[in-house]
Amino acid sequence: MRPKTARLGGVFAAGVALTLGLAACGNGGGTEAKPTDGGSSAAAPGTVKIGFMGDLTGQNSGIIIPPRNGAKLVFDEYNKTNPPVKIEFVPYDTQGDASKAVALAQQAIKSDKIVGLIGPAFSGESAQVSPVLEEAGIPSVTASATNTKLAENGWKFWHRVLPNDGVQGPGIADFIAGAAAAKNVFVIDDKSEYGKPLADAVRGQLATKGVKVTDDSLDPNESDFSSVVNKVAAAKPDAIFFGGYYAAAGNLLKQLRDKGVKDAKFFSGDGSLDKGLIDGAGAANAEGALIGCPCYIATPDVTDAKVKGFADAYKAAYSTDPAIYAAEGYDAATVFVEAIKAGNTTTDKINEFMKTVDFAGVSKQVKFAANGEVEAKDIYIYQVKGGAITLLGKAAEAKLG
Repeated sequence: MRPKTARLGGVFAAGVALTLGLAACGNGGGTEAKPTDGGSSAAAPGTVKIGFMGDLTGQNSGIIIPPRNGAKLVFDEYNKTNPPVKIEFVPYDTQGDASKAVALAQQAIKSDKIVGLIGPAFSGESAQVSPVLEEAGIPSVTASATNTKLAENGWKFWHRVLPNDGVQGPGIADFIAGAAAAKNVFVIDDKSEYGKPLADAVRGQLATKGVKVTDDSLDPNESDFSSVVNKVAAAKPDAIFFGGYYAAAGNLLKQLRDKGVKDAKFFSGDGSLDKGLIDGAGAANAEGALIGCPCYIATPDVTDAKVKGFADAYKAAYSTDPAIYAAEGYDAATVFVEAIKAGNTTTDKINEFMKTVDFAGVSKQVKFAANGEVEAKDIYIYQVKGGAITLLGKAAEAKLG
């Protein structure tokens, strides 16, 4: 994912409402750490520092606070065991600004002496920060950046715990052409390093299905999308796909419905999987909207013991149910905890340990390929029903009611 400059091998409950509450709206509640720009010194003796980098207070923070919360939960649980080496968790708030992210990364490396980083959260930040981390030999695991090209740079210290947009885009497109039976699709992107490649992946896959595709782009920093909306109305599509984030998606959806584009199904990707989409569009306009994501959101009534334990602990800590990428943040942090528990406290040793990682996480089986990509590839489809975001199921299996 990238703003302006986002599965499970176990059991899930399809169609259960997932109200993305305080954490998804930027107010995590509970005892979560306050967003900061980082510390100013190396860790105390017997302690190592792990950072988290992402938009914690910007307009799209709703999809980044949950993975931050999930990561913090792991470190808090680990530190409570009184281990010989404790972990200090250091959040770095980029506000979605890639240039700010680079400066924070330099601070994290030179001043704070981190030995690992969860993030950066967005793809644009990752593209600029990862070379800095690579040069310094700092291992990183992102829980939300999905741009496919991130894995094509030959980086040795970079990893992610979710499938990329080369998997997400075609998965959503197959659902649009299959379960949604759309023959005429209008695809819009926000021109970002997240939204455009994701939209392009959808466009390319739809073309292989014989679907008519009309293209356009918008500037998410503008408030008036009438130029795009008028083109959509004229095209009379069966479905609309937007590659971008929930702030712009909600505004776009509202303007489309106000214009009279009522029957076309509205789709988006993981960057829109937040209650902010509903708030921006209005509950009536958002009803029926469909969002794809390479993520699994743990429901309160999940039966898998490990996932239920995570969901219950998350709710107890933050007074809200897990939201988008909370489970991925938890799994990313678990990678670092397992490395440290095995006696690896230097950057090189932690990175070498990551090559051997293979465990059942709460979001998926966590195992990295040589290029840092996670090997699990499931995509899920969510739908707005009754003012809440509900899980339909895996994209390859889900059906519209």
